[in-house]
Amino acid sequence: MAQSTEQDQTYPFPILIGDIGGTNARFAILVDALAEPKEFPIVATADFPAIDEAIQASVLDKTSLQPKTAILAVAGPVDGDEIDLTNCPWIVKPRQMIAELGFDEVMVVNDFAAQALAVASLDEANRHQIGEGRIALHASRVVVGPGTGLGVAGLVYAQRKWIPVPGEGGHIDMGPRTKRDFEIFPHLEAIEGRISAEQLLCGRGIVNIYRAVCKADGRDASLGTPAEITTAGLKAADPQSEETLSLFSTYLGRCAGDLALIFMAQGGVYLAGGISQKVIPALERPDFRAAFEDKAPHSALLRAMPTFVMTHPLAALSGLAAYARTPALFGVATEGRHWKR
Repeated sequence: MAQSTEQDQTYPFPILIGDIGGTNARFAILVDALAEPKEFPIVATADFPAIDEAIQASVLDKTSLQPKTAILAVAGPVDGDEIDLTNCPWIVKPRQMIAELGFDEVMVVNDFAAQALAVASLDEANRHQIGEGRIALHASRVVVGPGTGLGVAGLVYAQRKWIPVPGEGGHIDMGPRTKRDFEIFPHLEAIEGRISAEQLLCGRGIVNIYRAVCKADGRDASLGTPAEITTAGLKAADPQSEETLSLFSTYLGRCAGDLALIFMAQGGVYLAGGISQKVIPALERPDFRAAFEDKAPHSALLRAMPTFVMTHPLAALSGLAAYARTPALFGVATEGRHWKR
């Protein structure tokens, strides 16, 4: 089995596309370049010991189609023939997939590269704007996604192609700025003494902020899950959950603003994932945009940059489908990510 280069970017149909996150996996099959994806029920990663078994049971056993290609987006860096997911025990082994599941080719990309691919063609019906700003045509864009972890990717336009730039930007440092931050940060759970963006801006990050707020206030933490905290916060059911959402929005704004500066994202910053969609009412309050724009001496630059919540229910699969149909329109590096029989 040989690995391909960018010059080989065509894939035989039918194509299995998959978005593999830390908690859930989503699959669909493209019969040809014109067909709409045939979607399958969402799979909880905890229900299967390995991705191969999940694909066999939830996709291949449910259809008479035998995909010739698999294009998978995974939550973690793509490095080598055995790809570990950051927040899931599954290990993706493309050579084993070809040998045992019948694929001729397997292509693996970072999950936020797939989100970035979706951003390239996202229409107004599938995005919700937060604040002001206008999209600059063909300007760089950024995707930030609080979920099981915190995914980050850039999207740049060059040589008439949209080029996704995946990375591990969710692990950048976060620090206190305000008086209230300095009261809360000592109570946050750190990793080896460090508070990263992902320690605040994901499901467990919401819990982390909430518990720290409760400790700073000398109150017991009565809520235990991200869903309970966000629901209570949106309803203003108690001061600690309400402040948690305010701080989450602020910290997300700070992080998104930093990334917007790094990529000069005049094409917009796009918030992905279910958490972003759920907390839209909180993001529409002043906290998020105020923190996003508070980047002196470049506040005016940030004010002109638009921010959106991606509302497409399966954005990563949409991005993978666009790439699978017309790979020549995207500058996706395949070296070390593409395996053939």
